[in-house]
Amino acid sequence: MIALSEAAAQLLEAARAAGAERAEVALHEGASVAVQRRLGRIEETERAETRNLGLHVMIGQRNATVSASAIEPTRFAQLAEQAVAMARVVPEDPYEEIPAAPAPMDAEPLELDDRAEPEMAVLIARAAEAEEAALAVSGITNSEGASASWSRDVILRATSLGFMGQYARSMHGVSVTAIAGEGTQMQRDYDYASALHGADLDDPTTLGRSAAARALARLNPKRPKTATLPILFDPRVAGSFISHLAGAISGASIARGTSFLKDALGQLVFAPNVIITDDPLRVRGLRSRPFDREGQPGSPRDFIADGVLTSWILATRSANQLGLKTTGHAGGLSNVYMRPGSLTPAALMADIAEGLYVTEMIGSGVNGLTGDYSRGAAGFMIRDGQLAEPVAEFTIAGNLREMFRTLTPADDLIFRRGTDAPTVRIEGMTLAGT
Repeated sequence: MIALSEAAAQLLEAARAAGAERAEVALHEGASVAVQRRLGRIEETERAETRNLGLHVMIGQRNATVSASAIEPTRFAQLAEQAVAMARVVPEDPYEEIPAAPAPMDAEPLELDDRAEPEMAVLIARAAEAEEAALAVSGITNSEGASASWSRDVILRATSLGFMGQYARSMHGVSVTAIAGEGTQMQRDYDYASALHGADLDDPTTLGRSAAARALARLNPKRPKTATLPILFDPRVAGSFISHLAGAISGASIARGTSFLKDALGQLVFAPNVIITDDPLRVRGLRSRPFDREGQPGSPRDFIADGVLTSWILATRSANQLGLKTTGHAGGLSNVYMRPGSLTPAALMADIAEGLYVTEMIGSGVNGLTGDYSRGAAGFMIRDGQLAEPVAEFTIAGNLREMFRTLTPADDLIFRRGTDAPTVRIEGMTLAGT
């Protein structure tokens, strides 16, 4: 089997021979194993291996991309000719560029690769431990199962300008879903964990008990009355506000003029105590990387610093459109998180006579142009500073501009998802219920 570095060199040479003036190659080699278990029985085991490629070529300001689901040197000339033929007939794109990049950093200090593939028996044991822990909790009546997985991906990027970089990333995962109650009163909830290294993976027993406790807490929900009130968002859903921000400040959205934050650069967007950071170099970070999809290096960057929007999220093309420089985010953000505040979640809700604590959100009702926000949700009422009865079948609404300005983070940040936030409180949202 041809090495990825050799394949990249051959593919770039094929592109040059076919008439490409500039070219870049992305090669991927992956393996994955997964097991699904339900009620004590193994329902599915799976192993997959993949090798694929992408070739991007430019002739002047015309460009095209082709891809293939196999890395076969005998087809490189044909793929290159196809890409060049496509590039010759498409309109010019004045902003497209294959940028120069410095030599890639050594990925070893980031500790992205666990290397050793776990035995199937290890994955089965992880899934079994999580499900059995959930089923052992009194009041849990059923299970939607538990799963465990492992994967390893090797990524190589190379350009005709001399850049070539490669790194590997492993991933271990466990998830479990528990069901409480009977008949039409059943409620379900879940927990999961992911880690690059098996040694960092959360204890499956803890995950199973957590899923069970969450399902039991949701039993017999009420539909709340319509009101305007403060809302706290559990860390499981609070990270969605970072995702909404990322969409609003992406270079492509700004260049198109389709963002509600298009005129907000350098302005106070959040409360002054809010900091949102992207860090591609965190050791063992779920989305850490030594370079982005254009080979550009990354470094920690506060996109929100003391509430102020400091930068757009830029790849080379969007940076060219805006007359700026790339921020090293071709392919999007990496480990992005909202830094914790100083108050515990309990202290954050202590002064709330009536409010809402949201643990689940449904749908995607966000208008990127206006910032209008409306989503289905479930969670718990807050009464006199304490969590009270479970509630469901309601909608929460507001506008992200106002929501961001009144957002207060708690102190309970844990890095678990790649996009992470602590519990957050937002004032004056509309709850549409009965």
